[in-house]
Amino acid sequence: MHLTAVYQKTDEWYVAWIEEIRGVNTQGKTMEEARTNLNEALQLMLECLREEAAAETEGVTVVREALPITFP
Repeated sequence: MHLTAVYQKTDEWYVAWIEEIRGVNTQGKTMEEARTNLNEALQLMLECLREEAAAETEGVTVVREALPITFP
């Protein structure tokens, strides 16, 4: 699976976001720094969502599995 990283150069910064996931955005002085920060922002977002989902199902019997995702 691949996500789309979008980078926009402003006066002094590169602003970056993941096109498919709202709320995953960051910036950096260089494009490489923005890319690194974007990867970290995505990891933090996924960790947060997992923790929220686990809290919502605490005490409830559920089945969790890794789901391979493919899309064009």
